Amino acid sequence: MNFKRFRHRRIDEDTRKKYQETFLHNSDFIWPVFLVDGKNIKQEISSMPDVYHFSSDVLIRVLKPLVKSGLKSVLLFGVPEKKGVEQAYSENGIVQKAIPEIKKEFPELEIITDVCLCSFTENGHCHIGDNDKTCEILAKIAVSHATAGADVVAPSDMMDGRVYYIKEALTKMKSPSPPLRKGDCHPHIMSYAAKFASNYYGPFRDAADCTPKSGDRKSYQMDFANSEEAMEEIAADIDEGANSIIIKPALAYLDIIAKARMKFSCPIIAYNVSGEYKMLKMAVKNGDAKEEIIYETLLSMKRAGADRIISYFTPEILLK
Repeated sequence: MNFKRFRHRRIDEDTRKKYQETFLHNSDFIWPVFLVDGKNIKQEISSMPDVYHFSSDVLIRVLKPLVKSGLKSVLLFGVPEKKGVEQAYSENGIVQKAIPEIKKEFPELEIITDVCLCSFTENGHCHIGDNDKTCEILAKIAVSHATAGADVVAPSDMMDGRVYYIKEALTKMKSPSPPLRKGDCHPHIMSYAAKFASNYYGPFRDAADCTPKSGDRKSYQMDFANSEEAMEEIAADIDEGANSIIIKPALAYLDIIAKARMKFSCPIIAYNVSGEYKMLKMAVKNGDAKEEIIYETLLSMKRAGADRIISYFTPEILLK
């Protein structure tokens, strides 16, 4: 009988490696970090094992071995003690103060900042009720992060037109002296272009203190039944000036990542969100799966077409 034999490719570990098509590299990972005000703070988040609230001084200490192991980027989320939209764009805001401190210690580390209002509004929503007025505030946040030295701003709010507003505001910024970024250029925009109204966000909302007090986010985050609309959202953000795009969540949306990879040439980032993280953590802890399931899951995102992955698993991947 004439048939093709594939098993010779899998006979042992060395042989399997020779035929492996997709690889994860330390530089593929972006570490999301929750920042709080204060000093000497490292407090584990109850809903996310091995994930912490950090004050900037502790974060800098934690970053040292990670940067040495190949970490190239962090994504900063500010979690204020008290609510108030003005804090989101204040020069004395949590993120704004932390950026230059981190840059001083790690000048080559790419600092990405989340641009949203959900942690700062009293009601936990990502807007103030009016789409365009919210976009004006988001642009102010982006400029405040850029002024502090952020390399990339990442709007996650899902307001219509927010990339346009942010791009316009960044373009009008005066270049600082001395320059805060290589080439004295304005920060890039990494847009959460396809962010779905997902049930996978629960632990994050606890960590960022941003659970909506009433209603939900389905009027602005995407319907998880829609694929073509995701392509429209991505195309619109690129047209408005986004340099790269985020697809969030990742695991249940690998088809969206693959479809976007076929249609768009810009960098695509998969966000391995808090619910995905916790499910795998609990599966390993309870003995329902081997630790290798983490690698398998993250690899699937890159295999689907993601260039990079935002993941809470980043420290344990890098320090293995």
